[in-house]
Amino acid sequence: MLYAGFMSATLPPFPKPQEPFDTPRLLEVGSAPDEPCLRADAARNRARLLEAATRLIAEHGVAGVTMEAVATAAGVGKGTVFRRFGDRTGLLMALLDHSAHTLQADFLGGPPPLGPGAPAVDRLRALGVAVLYRSAEQLDLLLAAQAEPTRRHSHPSTRALHMHTTMLLRKILPDADCDLLAQTLMGYLDPALIHHLTRQCEMPLERLETGWNDLVTRVTGADPLG
Repeated sequence: MLYAGFMSATLPPFPKPQEPFDTPRLLEVGSAPDEPCLRADAARNRARLLEAATRLIAEHGVAGVTMEAVATAAGVGKGTVFRRFGDRTGLLMALLDHSAHTLQADFLGGPPPLGPGAPAVDRLRALGVAVLYRSAEQLDLLLAAQAEPTRRHSHPSTRALHMHTTMLLRKILPDADCDLLAQTLMGYLDPALIHHLTRQCEMPLERLETGWNDLVTRVTGADPLG
């Protein structure tokens, strides 16, 4: 009875957005939020460490990327790696920053339908497909980098993706709670779910792409793809 009474109660109106989403912004994902601008020598050292980590992934997979291994491959002390990236998760997230920055540039200023110039629902469909295939390509790295749940949704690249999805939804469904709806849609693109569906359930990416487009159609009420 409590559940029935709760469900029949009048729900409060959706909260108003706390910040404007009309002006796209490219979030910085190259360093931690509290990290100052790197000096030229520090930037070179950071690039050197990331290059060493990239080589280790190519040779041994993500499991081969440890702070000690990166330090040895780069010819520096282990403390240097810890000072630059904090921990292994920070190091792995830094490896993902370049592709995340490229994706942001594409959906904020690239050609349509992913970039500006297409209807919002088409951009939303294209965004999900782009994230889906990017995640499939970097799945092991994404899973390793996002192992800590408390950091999963706070990384600048994740927040940028949520903000952009929310902006598109507000153009399509102005009366909806688009902040929460965006989180729901992004759940479909979670790397752990993609891993489960593609590797454990052996679903082809084409099926996941079709599922994403169907989800967007049903959530937004748009016409289905032809």
